[in-house]
Amino acid sequence: MISSVLRRALSVSLLALASAVVLPACSSKNAAETTHLPYYGDRAMQPAPMAGPADTIFTVPTFTLTNQAGQTITNDTFKGKIYVTDFFFATCPSICPKMQSELLRVYEKYKDDPRVLFLSHTIDPAHDTIPVLRDYAERLGVKDASRWHFATAPHDTIFSLARAYMTGAQKDSTVKGGYAHSGTFALVDPQRHVRGVYDGMEPTQVNKLIQDIPVLLKEIESQKQTAAR
Repeated sequence: MISSVLRRALSVSLLALASAVVLPACSSKNAAETTHLPYYGDRAMQPAPMAGPADTIFTVPTFTLTNQAGQTITNDTFKGKIYVTDFFFATCPSICPKMQSELLRVYEKYKDDPRVLFLSHTIDPAHDTIPVLRDYAERLGVKDASRWHFATAPHDTIFSLARAYMTGAQKDSTVKGGYAHSGTFALVDPQRHVRGVYDGMEPTQVNKLIQDIPVLLKEIESQKQTAAR
């Protein structure tokens, strides 16, 4: 039986794909020649500072989390960076080990690039305390909390962020571990726009994420150069 949260997460992912079609940013070239990634999320008018043009592209909401080093992390932690995010819990008996091994592939590829960060949210904050998160990260081989944050926050914050990142997570007493969630990875740009959504259980999708990261980095660098003229 498919958990209701996973059904909803699938619906969200399909809506995200539809939104990406509505907000095209990709060129018509093949994947190897793509110069821009799409934007994901609903269009919503946002008041702009200084009465300038409104931003109509969905952005990740503000957040305050705590990572495995006991440090407070916010949107500003990722200022000027791109980051990859997912949701897990340390005692997950089903998809988490596969997800994290796939995300570890991405991390190993970009761990030495300061422009790329990683953010994993626990959906079981009661169990996944700071020491548990620190141990979990270290067992994955992640020694530097500033590069890959394993973060905790109250359930309402985490579940709300899951929806913002086009995925789903909730308590579910009918499944092993007591929580249900999808295996989505999201790629986020420095303006807090979701620029890619990937199935973390599918190696081909994770390969696509690995390929999309330099595309987004190049796009950002091009924007900086244009702004400096």
